[in-house]
Amino acid sequence: MNRLTASIAASGFACFALLYTPQPVMPQIAEEYGLGPGGASLALSAATLALAVVVVPIAMLSERVGRRPVIVVSVLVAALLGLVLPFAPDYEVFLVLRVLQGVAAAGVPAASMAYLADELGKQRLGGAMGAMIAGNSLGGMTGRLVTGMSADWLGWRGSVLLAGVFGLAAALVVVFLLPRAQAKPKRAPRGMKAALQDPVLLSLYAVAVLLVGAFISFYNVAGFQLTGPVWLETLVFLFYGFGSTSAAFAGRLADRYGRGRVLLMCIGVLASGALASLLWVPLGLAVVTAGFFAAHATASGWVGARAPEHARGHASGLYLCGFYVGSSIGGTSGSTSYEEWGWGGLVLVVLGWLALAAMLAQNSNARVKRESAGEVPPQKSSGRVMRESTGEMAVAPSRGRSGLPSTTPTETERVSAGTSTTIANGNGPPS
Repeated sequence: MNRLTASIAASGFACFALLYTPQPVMPQIAEEYGLGPGGASLALSAATLALAVVVVPIAMLSERVGRRPVIVVSVLVAALLGLVLPFAPDYEVFLVLRVLQGVAAAGVPAASMAYLADELGKQRLGGAMGAMIAGNSLGGMTGRLVTGMSADWLGWRGSVLLAGVFGLAAALVVVFLLPRAQAKPKRAPRGMKAALQDPVLLSLYAVAVLLVGAFISFYNVAGFQLTGPVWLETLVFLFYGFGSTSAAFAGRLADRYGRGRVLLMCIGVLASGALASLLWVPLGLAVVTAGFFAAHATASGWVGARAPEHARGHASGLYLCGFYVGSSIGGTSGSTSYEEWGWGGLVLVVLGWLALAAMLAQNSNARVKRESAGEVPPQKSSGRVMRESTGEMAVAPSRGRSGLPSTTPTETERVSAGTSTTIANGNGPPS
C-alpha cells in the first residue's frame, strides 16, 4: 500500500469513526436528556442528513480547489468537533455540533474516490479503492466499538471523547502523510440532467434510501432492545464483518446472473433477517447486515453500470446522497416506530419499506430486459446501455455516429463514479 492509498484509508477511518460514534450509547444519551428512542436517534441522523445535503456540492468544490485541501480540512474539522462534542451543555447544542460534524465529514467521501482516480493508474486503482473502503468500514466499526466498550466505565461523554481522540490521531496521519496532487482534477461535462432523467437510476436512488433506512433503524434501537452491559451489546457491531463477505459475494453473483435478479435476492435476505429478529435479535441483526451490504453492493454497482459515462460521477453522488438521507430520515423514522409500537412494529414498518424497494428493483429489471429486447427505446444519453441485467454493456453511440461498438466497463470506469461502485467488484462495503 503506497503513501497516497494509506493516507486516504486513514481519512476514511477518521471520519467514519467519528460519524457513527454516538450509536452504541444512544440509550445513555436518551436517559440523560429525557428522550425516547426516536429523539435519541437524532444524535446519528443529524450528522448523516447534513452529510447527505452537502456531499454533492463539496464534490463540485473539490474540482475547483483540489481534492487534498478538501480532505485535509474535512478530517481536521470533524476530529476537532469530535473533541468538543462530549462537552455540549444540552441536547440542542449537541445536535448542532453533530450537524457541523456531518458537514465536515462529507469532504472525505466527496473527494477521496476522485483523488485516487486522478492520481493512480488503471492497474493500481482497484486495490487502492478496496483499501479506502476497508478504512471506511473499519473506522465505522471501530468508532462504535470504542464508544460502546468504554461507556460502562467512562460514561457516554468519556467514551465519545475517547473516540474523538482516536479520530484526531487518524486525522493527523492524514495531514502529514497525504501527498500533494500530481494531476489537476478533470472537470466532467454536465451530467446532472442525464443522472436525473433515467427512470432506472431514479429507482435505484430510492432503493438506497429504503435499504439503508431499514438497516440503520435496527441498529439505532438495538441498544434499547438488548439487555446487558453496554460493552456486551456493542459486540453486535462485529456483524459488520458479515457485510464485507456478503458484498464481495453479491458483486460476483451480479456479474454472473444479473444485477436485478441478485438485488431482489438480497432484499429477500434482508427481509428474512427482519423476521428472524422476532425470534432472536442478534440472529436477525446478523442476517440483516449480510443482506443489506450485499444489496447495497449490487444496487450501487448497477448505478455505475447504468449511468452514461459523462454522468457517472453525478449519478454516484446522487446515490450516495440517497444513502445518507435514508440513514438519517429512515433511521429516525424506524426509531420512532419502535418507540410507538415496539420491536414487532418496527419489523412491520421495515418489511413495508423492503417491499417497496423490491417493487422498484423488479420494475427496473423489467425495463432493462425490455430495452434489451427492443420492446422499449433505451434511455437517451450519450450512449445507450443494453444487456445491463447480465452485467455486460453494449454502448450505442449518440445520434450522428455510425457503428455499434461493444464495450465492457473497465475497473476505472466502475470505480470512478464513487465508493459504492467499487463494492460491486468485490471489495468491502463502506460504513
